[in-house]
This record gives sequence, C-alpha cells and structure tokens, in this order.
Amino acid sequence: MSDTQPATSQTAAVRFEDFGLSADILRALADQGYIHPTPIQAEAIPIVLQGRDVMGAAQTGTGKTAGFSLPIIQRLLAHASTSASPARHPVRALILTPTRELADQVADNVKAYSRHTPLRSAVVFGGVDMAPQTVALRAGVEILIATPGRLLDHVQQKTLNLSQTQILVLDEADRMLDMGFLPDLQRIINLLPKQRQNLMFSATFSPDIKKLAGSFLQNPVTIEVARSNATADNVTQVLYKVEEEAKKDAVTHIIRERGLKQVIVFSNTKIGASRLSRHLEKEGIKASAIHGDKTQAERMTALEAFKQGTIEVLVATDVAARGLDIAELPCVINYDLPYNAEDYVHRIGRTGRAGASGDAISLFTDKESRQLADIEKLIKHNISRLQLSGFVPARSMDRRPRYEESEERGVQAGRGSQYGRGAYGSRKEKVDPWFLKPYEPSAPTTKADDNGGAPQSSSKPQKAKVAALLGGVPKR
Repeated sequence: MSDTQPATSQTAAVRFEDFGLSADILRALADQGYIHPTPIQAEAIPIVLQGRDVMGAAQTGTGKTAGFSLPIIQRLLAHASTSASPARHPVRALILTPTRELADQVADNVKAYSRHTPLRSAVVFGGVDMAPQTVALRAGVEILIATPGRLLDHVQQKTLNLSQTQILVLDEADRMLDMGFLPDLQRIINLLPKQRQNLMFSATFSPDIKKLAGSFLQNPVTIEVARSNATADNVTQVLYKVEEEAKKDAVTHIIRERGLKQVIVFSNTKIGASRLSRHLEKEGIKASAIHGDKTQAERMTALEAFKQGTIEVLVATDVAARGLDIAELPCVINYDLPYNAEDYVHRIGRTGRAGASGDAISLFTDKESRQLADIEKLIKHNISRLQLSGFVPARSMDRRPRYEESEERGVQAGRGSQYGRGAYGSRKEKVDPWFLKPYEPSAPTTKADDNGGAPQSSSKPQKAKVAALLGGVPKR
C-alpha cells in the first residue's frame, strides 16, 4: 500500500447539498431530517465521490454508513435504469459486513437513501432461507449488502455474478478479522474485477487492519476523525466492583435505581446471557437474550421488540450485538468485562450515538483486573471507580456447578460443589444419613398357638408358598 494521505478538514457549517448530491438523494435525506453531515461524512463523501480508495476510522455511532453509501448511490446513478430486465441491474457495489444485524441495518439505510432513485438494493445473510434472497438476486440489484459466508453460498449456487462490481466496501473490518473471515474475504476479492474502488471503514486501526488494507487498497486516503480506539466524550463511564455471585442482583439494582427502560447488557458467554435474562424476568423486568445459539428470526424478533419498547433489557453477546443501532439508547451495562479490550470501545459505542449523551456502566471483580488494565491502556485513561450506593447483595444459596461456554473462544469453565464434580474433577455424592446409623437387629417373628393363646416366638422362619412356574404346586 502506498503512503496514505490526510483528508482535508471540514467545517461544521457544511450541508449535504454542498457535496453536489442529486436532488433525489437530497430529498431522501430531507425525509430523514438530515441537513448537516457528521465529521466522518463530511470527510469521506467528497473523497469517495472522486473515486479514490478510502481507509476510514471513526468511533461507532458517528455515521460511517452514510459516509460511504451516499456517494456510492450518487456514483451509480449514471448507470440507473428503469428497465425490468435483470441484465440492466447487475451488482455494481458490494458492501460486506461481519454480522447479520449490521447487514440488515446497512441495508435499511441504503434503501432509505435510494428510495427516490431507480437503483435496487438487497441484503443476504445466513440463518434464514436462501430462496427469497435468490429471487431478489435474480431480479437484479445494483447495491448488495452481505455477510461473507452467505455471499459465497450464493456464488456457489450460481445465483450471483460479481463480474461487474465497481465498488467494494468492508464495513467493521476489524470485527471481520476477529471473527476469522480473512480467508472468505480473500476468496471474495479474487472474484471481483481488478479495476474497482475499495473502501474500508472500521472503528479501530489495528496493525492487522493496516496489513489487510495494504493487500488491496490502492493509494488510499486515510480519514480519522477521532483518535484511534477513542471513546466518545459524551459517554459517561463508571465502574462498580462487586462479587461474582452478586452481579445479577447488581444489574437488577442498577436498572431499578436508575429507572432504565431501555438498556443493553453485555455478557461474554451465551449461557451467561441466557441466565441473566431469566433472572431479570423473575425479578419482574422485561428482558430477552440474543446470542449465537438463537436463530436469526428469534434475534430479529427480540431486537424489534426492544426497539418498540416491549422489552426493556436486551442481554447480548459481542457477536450478536455488533452493529446494533438503537436510536437514543441511554445506557449500556457490561455484566462482564470483555476479553478483547477493543470490544469495550464497540460496546459503549452503542450509547451516546449521533451526539447524544449516554452512560456506560461496568461491573468487575478481582479476577477481571487484567482485562480492566488492558481496557484503560487502550483508551488511555482511567475509568471512574464508584460505590454502588444502596445495594445490599443477597447471599447466594445456589452452589450448584456452573458451566459456561465462551461464544468466541469455545472454552468451558466449571466450579465444583457438594453435588457435582469438585475443583479437581473428583465425584462427591450426597450421602443418605440412614446409612450412617448403627446396626439394629429386628424383633423376632411370633405366632399364636392352636388354642388361641398368647403368641409364641418361633425360631424357624415360615416358608412362603411359591407357585411353580410350570405344572402347578408339587405334591408333598
């Protein structure tokens, strides 16, 4: 990759109409109530319109999606057609995202921005039936949003042709690498024409991201509107130290004490997310969990219920939550500190979006000290430690073994108890106290005499009559 170039700074007085966007796009933006671009949009739109490759970084919630989708729509208008023929609507722009939720979100934005144009768009991702996606692809689309795995499924089924793709976008590229999509990305890139425009947008610029960018970006313009791995200034971050057994009750206390009616709680594990969701439900708080074991339909149903307010708390793992865009979300809670420090930046980026204020609350224990140190080193400042006022943890009486499996690492951790396996795997059975009693001989059997007198003891046990299996009772 050749040397990157800094983007020119823009003023806050810039309006979308200053970029030379078409009347149809400006009309769609007016429908959304958008007049002034965010900093990343103001920097990216003019560069993308020039056809240059871009490597853009900005903290989540700053409007990266519009930063690349608006100029893409503008550039493709030259090829727009009202013809019904699929041949007049080939895939000209491909937008890759790491998760289904993010793909769906980007697709909604693209559809809204292009609603007054003849351009067609579609989204394909895994976890759902391929048939409706196949119908949409065969009808023809100019802008395709996809997750890498499902895109390759359609390529293999020969329902998708990428030979006319002019623009490639990697959105949340850092998460794609974290999720192991690099081989799929290489396969997809090899399917595309050599001459094309490449755009990479990410919340962070790690060394691996820069290496990936160097493999396919051509003389890109680097756009960074915020310090790498920075957290938003309008998000208040606090830490509460609690015991592991008290975490569930602490989350319940925080939600009730603050009167939160819409909050995302992050868990490191799928089982942990489900258990916390059930605990909150028992406490009378409307909650639902989304994680990798949930079907796409279940995840979308829970997300829609959360957006509509019928669910107050959404308990999520990092894989499921990446790309969630909840307007005016007031608070996020870290039930567990993330294993990867960069995930902390993404988590708290769910709140304080588009300039609004938000709260990021984290619970931590002594065993998470290393993770906390990594987070504070990454964001380059210490998070405020506070006491959780008014919280009196209930002593947990449940000592059953607890097994949790990590969604991204695939590890299991167990904790012993008197009913399960101990710390070293030994089996401890619950002992019945009856077996600890001393031996007590039973009373002798008695029988009455022939004259109806008092019963007499008998030293010989009476034989029970047993019927023969075959042939009746033998003669005496």
